[in-house]
Amino acid sequence: MSDDKRQAALDYHAKPFPGKLSVELTKPTQTAKHLALAYSPGVAEPCREIAANPEDAYLYTGKGNLVAVVSDGSAILGLGNLGPLASKPVMEGKGVLFKRFAGINSVDIEVEADSPQEFIDTVANIALSWGGINLEDIKAPECFEIEAALKARCNIPVFHDDQHGTAIVTAAGLLNALDIAGKTLDAARIVCLGAGSAAIACMKLLLECGARAENIYMLDRKGVIHAGRDDLNEYKAQFATPTECRTLDDAIEGADVFVGLSGPNLFSAEQLSRMAADPVVFACSNPDPEIHPDLARQTRSDVIMGTGRSDYPNQVNNVLGFPFIFRGALDVRATTINEAMKIAAVHALKDLAREPVTQEVLDAYELDALSFGRGYIIPTPVDSRLLERIPAAVAQAAIDSGVACKPYPAHYPLKSVKEIYG
Repeated sequence: MSDDKRQAALDYHAKPFPGKLSVELTKPTQTAKHLALAYSPGVAEPCREIAANPEDAYLYTGKGNLVAVVSDGSAILGLGNLGPLASKPVMEGKGVLFKRFAGINSVDIEVEADSPQEFIDTVANIALSWGGINLEDIKAPECFEIEAALKARCNIPVFHDDQHGTAIVTAAGLLNALDIAGKTLDAARIVCLGAGSAAIACMKLLLECGARAENIYMLDRKGVIHAGRDDLNEYKAQFATPTECRTLDDAIEGADVFVGLSGPNLFSAEQLSRMAADPVVFACSNPDPEIHPDLARQTRSDVIMGTGRSDYPNQVNNVLGFPFIFRGALDVRATTINEAMKIAAVHALKDLAREPVTQEVLDAYELDALSFGRGYIIPTPVDSRLLERIPAAVAQAAIDSGVACKPYPAHYPLKSVKEIYG
């Protein structure tokens, strides 16, 4: 980052007040009567009601529209293990996106823990404070253990966005890209460079959506994860393919799809040139992708390209998912975010990209025209229709799969967060 951009980023976070979030009042407090209702003695009445019926916490407090964004800072986006305190700007940023795109309040919780179990116990012991928990920037394989344990111990949605948010957006874009290429997910040969939390979650969700295990070739730092390896943890072992392929050069021959969730410049033009016709390349290392989009297009004019960057088409961006997924889950008071809800989000995203683009989107990107095709396989974050479509699909899936505690909201589909949630 240039010195000017670095200073602009620091100034943005520091001025005029440190941080990016503040607490706002939702009730009047101008008079003595107001204060007596807000605190003592009036506050005693909802306390008694909640003690008699814990579900009334959703009626008398902000619990139902409050998400905790929790991290130990062990895998901060592109920066690695900087610790919990250094993760706070990212967690506050996540809160900004929750509020901006879905009207969800959040509190960031940075946990200093010596073990996964200590982290689990800390979060579980205070989980009743919130309507949902967004886990963030926790390294693999600990993140799998932490999420599974918290889902088992908490009766509210627990969602590790680095895993599932990435997977949902990737799956939506990939289904559209394959359709444009005249291919199907069940027949596609997929190479995934990277075997961390996002990569494993992406491939697991693709299997749920119809991909075949024998067509997936996952690579870690030691090469292809194949059935002959004896150095795999239980999470990687799920993708141990019976194959003679050992390197990326081996695996990429004739592949239909390359998904990069690894590091910069790890996928060469020569490797891209050996993929099948109309290759789909999602190079999601950020800010520097596995292969630069310009180089990819110079190498293959038929490539369908996506990255994690906002300055190129087809951005695989988690903000397309997590705010709206939580919105739908919270609005029907789901006890979890399950596979049915994730798949519903995938198809809602996929289908929205096929609809005519609104003037709002064209204006935001200073474009005269944009339509479904190689340069537009997934919606943009500024598309306000995301708030109408994804929460509704997620909420309906929660109801259909039996994890919702409330009926389908009368105010759906949402058109304005501010109208409903303030």
